[in-house]
Amino acid sequence: MRSLLAILPALVGVATAAGCPYAGGEHTNLRRDAPGPTGGFLEQFYENDGKGTIMTSDVGMPMEDQNSLKAGERGPTLLEDFIFRQKIQHFDHERVPERAVHARGAGAHGVFKSYGDFSNITAASFLGAKNKETPVFVRFSTVAGSRGSADTARDVHGFATRFYTDEGNFDIVGNNIPVFFIQDAIKFPDLVHSVKPNPDSEIPQAATAHDTAWDFFSQQPSALHTLFWAMAGNGIVRSYRHMDGFGVHTFRLVTDDGKSKLVKWHWKTLQGKASLVWEEAQVTSGKNADFHRQDLFDAIKEGKFPEWELGVQIMDESDQLKFGFDLLDPTKFVPEELVPVTPLGKMTLNLNPKNFFAETEQIMFQPGHVVRGVDFTEDPLLQGRLFSYLDTQLNRNGGPNFEQLPINRPRVPIHNNNRDGMGQMFIPLNTAAYTPNTLNDGAPLQANQTVNNGFFTTPGRSVSGKLLRAVSSTFADVWSQPRLFYNSLVPAEQQFLINAMRFEISHVQSSVVKQNIIIQLNRVDNDLAQRVARVVGVPAPAPDPKFYNNNKTDFVSIFSKPLLKIDALKVGVLATVSQSIGGGASLKQAQMLKDAFQKDGADVIIVGETLSPGVDQTYSSADATGFDGIIVTDGADGLFGANSSSTFFPTGRPGQIVTDGFRWGKPIGALGSGKSALPASGVVNGPGVFTADSSDLPKFVTTFEGGLKTFKFLDRFPLDS
Repeated sequence: MRSLLAILPALVGVATAAGCPYAGGEHTNLRRDAPGPTGGFLEQFYENDGKGTIMTSDVGMPMEDQNSLKAGERGPTLLEDFIFRQKIQHFDHERVPERAVHARGAGAHGVFKSYGDFSNITAASFLGAKNKETPVFVRFSTVAGSRGSADTARDVHGFATRFYTDEGNFDIVGNNIPVFFIQDAIKFPDLVHSVKPNPDSEIPQAATAHDTAWDFFSQQPSALHTLFWAMAGNGIVRSYRHMDGFGVHTFRLVTDDGKSKLVKWHWKTLQGKASLVWEEAQVTSGKNADFHRQDLFDAIKEGKFPEWELGVQIMDESDQLKFGFDLLDPTKFVPEELVPVTPLGKMTLNLNPKNFFAETEQIMFQPGHVVRGVDFTEDPLLQGRLFSYLDTQLNRNGGPNFEQLPINRPRVPIHNNNRDGMGQMFIPLNTAAYTPNTLNDGAPLQANQTVNNGFFTTPGRSVSGKLLRAVSSTFADVWSQPRLFYNSLVPAEQQFLINAMRFEISHVQSSVVKQNIIIQLNRVDNDLAQRVARVVGVPAPAPDPKFYNNNKTDFVSIFSKPLLKIDALKVGVLATVSQSIGGGASLKQAQMLKDAFQKDGADVIIVGETLSPGVDQTYSSADATGFDGIIVTDGADGLFGANSSSTFFPTGRPGQIVTDGFRWGKPIGALGSGKSALPASGVVNGPGVFTADSSDLPKFVTTFEGGLKTFKFLDRFPLDS
């Protein structure tokens, strides 16, 4: 056995799911050894340098390492100084190559709990019993930027989940957008080269507002669908907690007896979906490049654990061309009106990493990490990813043993004939490392569909046809679904998308590229193309209606539905510590607001001129990007007058916080005399502006919480006439 894990007893019993047409029956091959609780497995690898521990070398020799060995008090350092050499050489090699894509990210541990026994659609053990729990690790990310780029850059966001199941590791390596830019993995280097910074200047970082990106988009129109999602709010999410996730490809679920269904994986946020607006995202990048990382870490640290529901769209094998497009085309999604999502279970992230590098940076996801009951389809992008993800992990780690790193190890025993390689962490005892053998009684034994509960390829899968290099004719229409997505947005979201394209294309220097992209946009929607063309200096095109349609879906808009909860949303309460302008009453009211909001899950940051008792943040360090809603307390209005100034913060900072918050669609509130600060900051009465007398504080809090759930008040954003 090659695992250090002590296997815990399995959950007992097999139950049926309530209210699900795909639940029922028994999982006859259910494993009885279950993974341990979240974080428990990794504890054996913790290195605790606690009180009283002695400094040692990597091989255990007690030592001092604060001064190098020199020849004389002022002489040169000696080559003999092995302590210096070992310390500095280890430091020189601390970094490993960052990911070519998805370099910037954050992660967390958690647990997945199955809603029922789904053995009638999959042999996967982690879905084989009601309330069965499986440890998980999730890594969220942006795609194009380097590891040091800002979190709120406009981008597709990675959503990769590792299930440490009792049958081995299973990864859903997806994004927060259900489609992708290309239909064949052979074009992936072209896509990434085009969106990365220009190779001559290494500019711009984590941005597609440059010629090569839009040149590729215009010449590869399969990219339009993902591009539309990214130019909308999905590219600038409020937080990782407020975005959905998708497996992108069509996969297969297979039962023990070999019956298969086609499925699309979905993660639905139980916080609700939310996004920033573009100027807000840009300012946030400068004010707090770690905005998303900090939000996730802080929410978990505070016990406000984010949750997602895992579901699948379930389709028959015969449905591959049923919906007017090919289910093997990764640039298409299936509207939920056509195939509803069947909920399978809930994931809760409840434990932060103890060490970012050892866990979040070293976890190595692969679409090829599957378990019995899950199988692939012939999607050409998926087929290429099955090779590429393993290959890139070999490059990052310099050898094949990266699966032995603690964060990558399965929570079940490992038995195979893989041997040696750089960084081998086990001591294999089997001298007959080959199959078949008699010297080790044939072990490790083979496992398949009928023997030893192993993985198996879907019975009956077959291919036929002549060899060729071509895109399938069933993939040809790449314009109808971008229009479906665009049609499904509320008018303000459509305007955000158009404004994003105007911003990006205005940075393109080539007139040919600008003209070509307008041609492609016009195949999606003439009004959209005209509105973009008008700003970027390209003649407005005549309609090109071949792919125009009026189709819509209710499941893609971010702004059409309120948030489900306000957990870990940030409310900035603007107060004053100055006794001359009402400091005592202001801080007292601020604390009352803090107590009220925090009972319902929101975080309150009390802002004052100095870090006096009761103040969480100074005006000099505060900014509207740090708050989801802003309230001016009774007595703080003196900070907003035309003649108010202070050496404690930049001129006009309190008013700027309110002004920016209002412009970015946030709920704005004021109590008592604080109401006079709103018109002084450019706030106009209307939806999302909440005022009350100080005596009405409980009712005010309840109303303002409704504003937090609305999140963005879209009437404040102008629309093209």
